[in-house]
Amino acid sequence: MANTTTWPDLAIALYEKLNERNAELTYEFEQMQIGVPSSAGAGSETAHWTINGVLKIRARDISE
Repeated sequence: MANTTTWPDLAIALYEKLNERNAELTYEFEQMQIGVPSSAGAGSETAHWTINGVLKIRARDISE
């Protein structure tokens, strides 16, 4: 993770490291608001989503 330069890079590196260890990641949100772009172009309109609850991401080795 030493070569990360942005927050998304850090998040990806951390997720990959935890995934290697079959970790369970749990995120809890209280009124978190996200602007979701309608397209990848500059100036695209955004939909506003509000997340309130728990999102669980489980990683497991399926090769066994």
